[in-house]
Amino acid sequence: MPDPLLRVQSQLTDRDLVLLGWLADHGVLTSFQVAEALYPSVDYAQERLRALTRKLGVVDRFRPQKPDGGSYPYHYVLTQLGVEVVAAQRGDDLPRRDQARRRRWHLTRRANLPHLLGVNGFFTALAGHARTHPGSALVRWWPAGRCQQMGAFAEPDDDIAVRVYQPRSRPDGHGIWAVRDRRVPFFLEYDLGTERPLSRLVDKIDGYRDLAHVTGRIWPVLFWLHSPARERHLHQELAATGTIYPVATAVHAEVTGINPAEAVWWLNRHHGAPMRLADLPAAGSGAEQTT
Repeated sequence: MPDPLLRVQSQLTDRDLVLLGWLADHGVLTSFQVAEALYPSVDYAQERLRALTRKLGVVDRFRPQKPDGGSYPYHYVLTQLGVEVVAAQRGDDLPRRDQARRRRWHLTRRANLPHLLGVNGFFTALAGHARTHPGSALVRWWPAGRCQQMGAFAEPDDDIAVRVYQPRSRPDGHGIWAVRDRRVPFFLEYDLGTERPLSRLVDKIDGYRDLAHVTGRIWPVLFWLHSPARERHLHQELAATGTIYPVATAVHAEVTGINPAEAVWWLNRHHGAPMRLADLPAAGSGAEQTT
């Protein structure tokens, strides 16, 4: 009987493998997030997702119910076969036989699933922008856990202090956004407005300042906020505390068609117009700027 892993590998496209890698790293994506990031239409994406689910068996799906009735779009996760495909592609050890089942159980029961989906939606929106705008690229997309590992932001030439440093910062994600020869590494703080007072958001800047002191890399912190009022109050709090670390804010709710790559970012202590992500200030390894 053919090995299922060998059978399915020959039927997966490069785009399929990108999706499976994202699900391995970031847990769960909705059908609309997958479509925006990787496909020219929702119908095309749904057709391929059905094949990956029913025919190839590398992803599974669930559909949470809305509290006021109805249901959300399908949410996609890896099956055990999908986990094994990613491990083989990356040269990792064979995963535990129940790894996919345990992870699905965790994802479908976590209270902060909306927060995770919001974070992932930020990055899939960037990937979708890059797909339709030649010269743009989401060069890096890291989940929260990877950002907290010892030496996470060390480069090969860094000294031992950087390689053993345990970050105090706890971003919801980290990425590098590139437009032609301009690269902006950034940290994402995704805010639903219900779980943290503004003072706690401002206090988080200390961890990024400490990271910059150790590594010499000053990368902007992006606060992706749920309302204009919260954005306004956060800037007031930043001004009151004299924060000079680069912080930029934008609103992800109550606005239709907004994309984080566009000129939607209000930079702290900058009195001009909103800025594109690619134009935000960044210094240190990984950041490049045209002269």
